[in-house]
This record gives sequence, structure tokens and C-alpha cells, in this order.
Amino acid sequence: MGRHSFSGYRRENGRVGIRNHVVMLPLDDLSNAAAEAVANNIKGTLALPHAYGRLQFGEDLELLFRTLIGTGSNPNVAACVVIGIEPGWTGRVVDGIAKTGKPVEGFAIEGNGDISTIAAASRKAKEFLQWATEKQREACAIEELFVSTKCGESDTTSGLGSCPTVGNLIDKLDPLGVTSCFGETSELTGAEVVCASRAATKEVADRFMQVFRAYQEVIDRHKTSDLSESQPTKGNIAGGLTTIEEKAFGNLQKIGRKTKFIDVLKPAEAPGKRPGLYYMDTSSAAAECITLQAAAGFVVHLFPTGQGNVIGNPIEPVIKLTANPKTARTMSEHVDLDVSSLLRREMTLDEAGDRLIDVMLRTCNGRLTCAEALGHREFVLTKLYQSA
Repeated sequence: MGRHSFSGYRRENGRVGIRNHVVMLPLDDLSNAAAEAVANNIKGTLALPHAYGRLQFGEDLELLFRTLIGTGSNPNVAACVVIGIEPGWTGRVVDGIAKTGKPVEGFAIEGNGDISTIAAASRKAKEFLQWATEKQREACAIEELFVSTKCGESDTTSGLGSCPTVGNLIDKLDPLGVTSCFGETSELTGAEVVCASRAATKEVADRFMQVFRAYQEVIDRHKTSDLSESQPTKGNIAGGLTTIEEKAFGNLQKIGRKTKFIDVLKPAEAPGKRPGLYYMDTSSAAAECITLQAAAGFVVHLFPTGQGNVIGNPIEPVIKLTANPKTARTMSEHVDLDVSSLLRREMTLDEAGDRLIDVMLRTCNGRLTCAEALGHREFVLTKLYQSA
């Protein structure tokens, strides 16, 4: 393989994944126990329990379906078993995933009970798992890769070191045709005008500002006095980021110095244009943001951290990097790449970016991330408002 190629699993719709999961996907909170029972019965499958899926409506319900269908459709998923309390909504998720061409089947608990449902779903999961284990990796071009990014537990070293390292990677891979994504709407507060200036067209810039202002309306409607300890968090403040503006400008370093974003995505919306950098309207909470990006089809995630964050995701490998020497020392089991030598001027930003590309490609080829090895599988759905 070439310097910027990797070995991946080609799916039925042509997309390429870097993992080969067989997923037990509950439609709703009532179906978590059954999905987890199936995963316990069939070793090597993966259950994704979550808290929602009943009495949601409107855009909140659409986001639920978009996230669940997108999760099952992610190229890192080889096959999917969907379990729901009733057949209607369960079938809607199954039909959405089936459009990818991958094996998927749904089971409803009503009228059958847990034990019967678990038995039937376990038989299908075993069939899917044995089929998936015969899938072989093949050489894939770098332009087939979908990369997402966010940062967490940021401090002063994030904006100075780890976030610019991701930005350097984006600037190098964007011209090669990689599809990438950033988000964290609230965390761009104070840097929103600069962010808008990085849009590829005025239309995209206007759409970004529209999304940003809509989020500010939510904050204005619900805040008590300010966002202190939420944005920035206590960890951010302890790390020297005393205002959201300081945090925002560090955050923005992740999109590089030259790359412009070409479209604005709704939460969990798959990119529909050409390859390039996309902005997605997401929460700044780590697990929510990565869950949404994975549901949009991104297969590998880059996560700069300052004070130290342990986040993982069940289907999208999360690569964590830090420029904080204390974090690299005290939380080494969570750090895939230490770029703290940037701040000691023992490494250039170009060298740091190249090292991150190397770690990312090794991960694409099968290397487990720290989060995967430690069993971090945070899967958190975003909810927009109260249920009925």
C-alpha cells in the first residue's frame, strides 16, 4: 500500500469501514435488556443500549431515527440486529439500514416477550457474526476515509499543541480527497465570525451563522446567569481557559490554517456533497458529539485533550492526543499520541501532524485505540426537547 493508503472493509454500498462490528441495536429504552442479552449470548457482537425512543415527536423523533439508522449504516458495522418494543418503528430503522445493502433484521418484543425475542435474535446474530468474520480487509485509497474530530477537557496546551496538530492533518489530507467533520456549536462562541470566514462560500457561511444563532437562542432562553462551569467546564478553567472565547479559538485550530468547510450538516446528517471538510451542528459534550458523527458515517475520530478525557465510542475508534506533559504522564493509558514536545520546541507542527497521520492509518489498519483497549464505549443520543 502507498504512504497514504490503508486496509479496510468494503461494504455493499461501496463505503469503507475500519472495523467489522455486528451490532445489537435497541430501538428504545425498553429493548436494552433484550439487546444486551443477545450480545451476551453471541460472543463478539456489540449491544448499544441507550435511554430514549418512546413518545418522542417532531424533529426530536427525526433525530432519533437519523441517529439509529446512521449508527447501523456506519461502514464500521458489518451487520445489525434491531430490537424494539413494537414492529412499526423497529421496521422503520431496519428499512433505513437496509438501504446500505448490509445484512439487517428486526425483532419486536410485543406479542412475543423477551425470552422468545432474545432466542430468535440470538440465532440471527450468530448467523450474521459468522458471516462477518469471513469478511477480508482490502487496500483502500485515502480519499475513501471519513474522519471526524472534536476536543475535550481542553486547556492552554490544547489550542497551542494538540488542536493545531489535528489542523495540520486536516490541511494535509483535505487536498487528497478525505472527507472530514468538526462540530461543537456552543464551543465556537466568541470565534463564530472567524469560523464563518472559513466557509467555502457565503451561502455556507450564512447557514453556519443561522445554526449558531439558533443555539444562542436556546442558551438565552434557559440560562440562569451564565454558562460558567458548563462552558468552559471546571476542567477547562483549571487548565487556564477562563472564558469561552479562549476555549473557542483553541478549538478552531482543529480545522487547520487553509482548509475551508464546504457544507453545514444537521446532527447525525451524512455528508451529501463532494469530499471535503464539513461542519455539523452538535453538542459540545464528547459522547453526544461523537455519537452524532459516527451516525453520519465517519469511521475514525481524532480527539485532542488537555486535562485528560477518557472518551471512546462503540463503533468509531477514538484516537486521543495531548500536548500536556502532565496528562501524557499521569493518564498515559488513555493517550494514543503525545505531542507535548511541540511546546518544548523539540518537534515541529509538521512533524506532529505526520505522526498523527501515522497513528490514524495504523488505527485504520486494525490497531486498537487506547479507548478500545480499555473498553470505553460511550454511546449517548442527543435529545432536543421533552417527550410527549
